[in-house]
Parts: sequence; structure tokens; C-alpha cells
Amino acid sequence: MAADTTLLMRQAAAADGPALQAILYDTFESTWRPQLTPEAAAAFRAEQRPADYVGRRGLEFWLIERDGEVVGFVDWEDDFVNALHVLAAHARTGIGGRLMDKAEQEIAAAGFAAARLETDTFNVRSQAFYAARGYREADRYPDHEWNSGLVTLLLVKPLAPAEADHA
Repeated sequence: MAADTTLLMRQAAAADGPALQAILYDTFESTWRPQLTPEAAAAFRAEQRPADYVGRRGLEFWLIERDGEVVGFVDWEDDFVNALHVLAAHARTGIGGRLMDKAEQEIAAAGFAAARLETDTFNVRSQAFYAARGYREADRYPDHEWNSGLVTLLLVKPLAPAEADHA
């Protein structure tokens, strides 16, 4: 992959909408579609979920460009990371880690003691990524969004040292 000097992290702009939607479709195809019922996959396309999500939250995203191409983004609100997506062709190149560093720094700077996020039990690659960053399972529950019998994990990572550490 290209050297770090070709990377640019910035907040998303309106013109990034098509690239952000393309990332969502890419991760849908590479990660989610194989786990979903055909009906759930068809609903994802029919409802144009990427366009809706980017339309609602896209200007809040932080993204990374590599050689001028938008290759990943992160979205958080308060202490909850709504989404982290990296194009499959750029997975495991440090993009996700850099984006999560940004989200965690901003969450901590906003005064939250922990960051929270969700992933599904089938997504062992994301579970390993988050576990390596210090996230631990806090809960599990049915994933009703996809209506495919999936199970969601709530993961939590402390961001501030415990009071006892300051004594």
C-alpha cells in the first residue's frame, strides 16, 4: 500500500456523498450480504439505506482519503460509534485504526469515560479488531435491523483511567 504521506483525514463534505455511499455498498457486499436472508438483502437495496444514512449523518463523518480516493469513514454521536467502514481493498492497512483513534479521542474530549459500539456475532474480524483496541462485550441481543436471525454485541472500551489510578 501507499506510504502514510498519501493519507488525509478530514471531516466529510457534501460532495463526498457518492463515495461514502459506495463504501457502504462495498462493505454490505463483502461483510453483510452473505449473512442475510435474500429478503433482507433486497430490502437494503430497495430502501436505499446508504443514501438515507449519508443524507442524515454524512456531514458528521470523518473520513480518510488515500491518493485522493475516499477509502473509509467513522461516524459517532456522543459516546456511541455508529459506524466504521473501510473499503475492502483497503482493509487491514491501518485506516480503521486511524479512524477509531479519532473517534475515541473526540469521545474522550467530550467528557465521556467510555466508547460504545455494536457489531454482530458473525463478524469475527471486527470483534478481533475491537478486542485488540480494548473493547469488551457488555451485552448481546437480537439484531432486529436485518431481520435475519443475527445477534448483536454491544462492546465498550474505557477511555479514562479509573479514579483509583490517580491515588
